[in-house]
Amino acid sequence: MGIKGKATSLLEEFKAFAFKGNIVDMAIGVIIGGAFGKIVTSFVNDIVMPGVTAIIAMAGGKDAGEGLKSLSYTTAAGVEIPYGNFIGGIIDFLIVAIVVFLVMKKFLGFMQNMRKQEAEAPAAPPAPPEPSAEEKLLTEIRDLLKK
Repeated sequence: MGIKGKATSLLEEFKAFAFKGNIVDMAIGVIIGGAFGKIVTSFVNDIVMPGVTAIIAMAGGKDAGEGLKSLSYTTAAGVEIPYGNFIGGIIDFLIVAIVVFLVMKKFLGFMQNMRKQEAEAPAAPPAPPEPSAEEKLLTEIRDLLKK
């Protein structure tokens, strides 16, 4: 096979791979996951973090209005370590992990229930096997002898 044949074969394999349903489903999942990430980030930054910041501010004496980004630690050498964004990232991760866990748990539970229902459904009794040619002949002989 020449170079042209190999290139055509490679192109055909790529088309088969790229346009399979699994790849399209995965792309849709990535897009929806990105949108879900924005929702979670907004939830954490706009709803959860003001409460966390207020609690930390009450404990540490900082102004709660400064926000989570203002949370930092200054070392003895004067180096400032801002840990507020890190806390926000951890909370983002935990919320996403919990939601994914719950969704997958429910999805897998649903799939198990579907399989269980399919397994419990009584199967139709199998049709009796067709008699062999020998059995048919013997039946005919029997019926002729009865007459």
